[in-house]
Amino acid sequence: MELGWLLWGAAVLLLLHVLMELSPAVNFVLRIGFYSLLCVVCSALTAPVCLLVNGGRTVKNMRIIKTVVKTFKYFFGLRFEVKGLENFEVKGPAIIVSNHQSILDMMGLMEVLPDDCVQVGKKELMYAGTVGLIIYLGGVIFINRKSTTSAKMVMAEVAKTMATDNVPVIPVVYSSFTTFYNPKKNLFTSGKIKVEVLPPIETKGLTSDDVSDLTDRCFCTMRETLFRLSGRPSEAKDSS
Repeated sequence: MELGWLLWGAAVLLLLHVLMELSPAVNFVLRIGFYSLLCVVCSALTAPVCLLVNGGRTVKNMRIIKTVVKTFKYFFGLRFEVKGLENFEVKGPAIIVSNHQSILDMMGLMEVLPDDCVQVGKKELMYAGTVGLIIYLGGVIFINRKSTTSAKMVMAEVAKTMATDNVPVIPVVYSSFTTFYNPKKNLFTSGKIKVEVLPPIETKGLTSDDVSDLTDRCFCTMRETLFRLSGRPSEAKDSS
């Protein structure tokens, strides 16, 4: 009886493997499904550990969460090439900004996220089952993007900290995922992601009148770095 189940199991796995090889759509759906399942299961298993070790909601739990999430890349054949981690070595607090691309961003973020770094995320993530629970335990600050007042209050606190503590902005740029991940083309394969932590952009002496210029500087710097890391330097030149 057990041998029969083993044979059936082997046959199903073989069939799935053949389908994944023959159909990009099947390959994409199965890999996304596995990624989602991995997030849910690992969140459920990690939450009790965070509660036992640190007693509740605290940014210290991100050390545990990072350790777990950093194993995900091995399941999907992803490699991260990270440069510039020394740029995180600043005195006092800093604001870290990065480019958003897909649901895979979490894996890249955990590769470089410094200890004691408080993240900001959309409020909807709180209701994502065990994933929402583990994010909450990690000390993430949630913003209600549908409420302008709520979002402004959080960002006002960030601006206040930048003004009083001379907080620098540290851009983090990830190369384009499109060579191995593209939902429109049902593409999800193994690949390499280049990550670069850029030098801090100082905010000392700036006022609220300088916010627009600071935003433009960050955007342009990150855009040029994105094109360079993704092997499209000509686009960076055209945009300047």
